Amino acid sequence: MLLRCSTAAPARPRLSSASRKAAAALSLAGALAAMAALPAMAQAQAAGNGDAAAPADAPEDFAVHGQTTYIWQRKPSFGAAYSGPNSLTADRAKSYSFSATLDLGLRLWRGAEFHFNPEVTQGVPFSELHGVGGPTNGELAKVSSTNPVFYRARAFIRQTWGLGGGTEQQDADFNQLAGSVDKRRIVLTAGNFGVLDVFDQNEYGSDPRTQFMNWSFLTHGSFDYPADARGYDWGVALEYIGDTWSVRLGRFLQPLESNGLELDTRMFAHYGDVLEFEKRYSLAGKPGVARLMFWRNKARMGAFSDALQFGAATGATPDVANVREEHAKIGAGLSVMQKVNDSLGVFARANMSDDKTETYAFTEIGRQVAAGGVLNGNAWGRPRDVVGLAMSVNMLGSRHQAYLAAGGQGAFLGDGALRYGPEQIVEVFYSFQPVKYLSISPDFQYIRNPGYNRDRGPAMFYGVRLHAEF
Repeated sequence: MLLRCSTAAPARPRLSSASRKAAAALSLAGALAAMAALPAMAQAQAAGNGDAAAPADAPEDFAVHGQTTYIWQRKPSFGAAYSGPNSLTADRAKSYSFSATLDLGLRLWRGAEFHFNPEVTQGVPFSELHGVGGPTNGELAKVSSTNPVFYRARAFIRQTWGLGGGTEQQDADFNQLAGSVDKRRIVLTAGNFGVLDVFDQNEYGSDPRTQFMNWSFLTHGSFDYPADARGYDWGVALEYIGDTWSVRLGRFLQPLESNGLELDTRMFAHYGDVLEFEKRYSLAGKPGVARLMFWRNKARMGAFSDALQFGAATGATPDVANVREEHAKIGAGLSVMQKVNDSLGVFARANMSDDKTETYAFTEIGRQVAAGGVLNGNAWGRPRDVVGLAMSVNMLGSRHQAYLAAGGQGAFLGDGALRYGPEQIVEVFYSFQPVKYLSISPDFQYIRNPGYNRDRGPAMFYGVRLHAEF
């Protein structure tokens, strides 16, 4: 997830200034990707000239990967009885995002690899990301800009210690070098990376660059996972991976202030802890995974009940910014991923937090149930194509509801009033892959009760995503 820009004017045949900037950024990213691909091209040419090829399971010592993603979305106007300062605009609007990322991976010593990700992003969100619990584009950050912004996304070390039990092959991938590893192993990841790089991995729906784009499907919706405003963090994670089960534990920095870009380096005062248990199983001969996750965040946060009491005592609109103190937020989530056949995979999530304090680093969802699936095109003769369908019901705790009904504003929500109703989201996409490394994905999202408000919406979003990688 990568906020803060006004919505753009309706599209015209002539390119807007933002579109011209996006095109320029795309050209720049393409040049970077081409230069980064030169080592791989040279290696392939050498192999074609008769040089001895390395064994297929030989470990990679160095690798370069890259990706670029452009997402365009349009929202028609919708009905709204009223609007507030943090409402999703009821008028017609459009949004776009662009990102390009390189992964430079290096094997340091046996079992250790280092990855560095430079990244550039640009974009304009709907209503500065306000007005919905589940924003529609996981590529838009809370600090998006209409100009390209370059930064370091990741710089981390991963150390793997083998414990036997046979070996298995890890394929070359973004932030992963190819090579064999023990089936039983301990993995330590430390440095600058994302919490979701390690926890709550979902091969059927959590990547907004190739799968579902709505934030409701990136992870457990109520998981206020620690991260800066771009979705990255500094921390440490330790994993034990066994034959049929795994356990993961991590501690990460919190933002210095709610939804901010700067991180609080006091890791033993303010932090986010995550614990996840994983069980792998077989159902009707097809593999499945079940995970149980617990999290606890500690930071200076405003409690909704304190804000309501302060507002009643002073006669002012309640504001969590006036009552920030040391608080801990806790939550839990259960997720299941199941392969149904060679073409279809499905997932389901159920999760909740105590939802007593303001959202600190993710989005305003207090409880959630979600499910979805992806189907590749084997059945219609296009095995590289994918169609996906997912649904989510997002909810708020009673104190969060009372705060918004009294006119309070959160990081994303604040219509000035609230006739509460669960936010219901449906997303469907079709990913067409004309060549191996390029996909074009039309996308549609329907949001009933946007911002948990029965007096607004429903809202619909039409979009298309272009994604290339090597």
